[in-house]
Amino acid sequence: MPESPADAILAVPALPGRAVPGVRPAPSARRARVLPRADRQEIAAIFAGGALGTLLRAALSEAFPQSATSWPWPTFAVNITAAFLLGYFVTRLQERLPLSSYRRPLLGTGLCGGLSTFSTMQVELLRMLSAHAWGLAAGYAAASVAAGYAAIHLATAMVRRVRVRR
Repeated sequence: MPESPADAILAVPALPGRAVPGVRPAPSARRARVLPRADRQEIAAIFAGGALGTLLRAALSEAFPQSATSWPWPTFAVNITAAFLLGYFVTRLQERLPLSSYRRPLLGTGLCGGLSTFSTMQVELLRMLSAHAWGLAAGYAAASVAAGYAAIHLATAMVRRVRVRR
């Protein structure tokens, strides 16, 4: 807080690397900004889960290739499975288990993020549209979104239905 009205008028924020002669910087400009530190173990958990999810998804895509005019079952299955797992993990970790700093980043952000593949779904939709399979593309997009929401809802309901022992 400025000591006097004159200080309030003269208090201007200092620009980085520039000082205004005869003018004091505003009190808020004097404090150094402190950025939050990254938790290396949390980042490692996300990386490990993401690597595992990505490898599983890539293995399924390689094992079951599909054409542009057929239903992309591997991608559809992994996305729905990832949505189900995300609903399960988030609900269980939030409501049923003791808090942990690394379970949610490992399983939710990492594993489910690596396993699900919205970008591949987009590429498949573009391939379907390029092949003029309009109905297939519309059905695939709608079914993916609807089944993903249904999977999350089912997983959440399953976790909440189990009785908690006290």
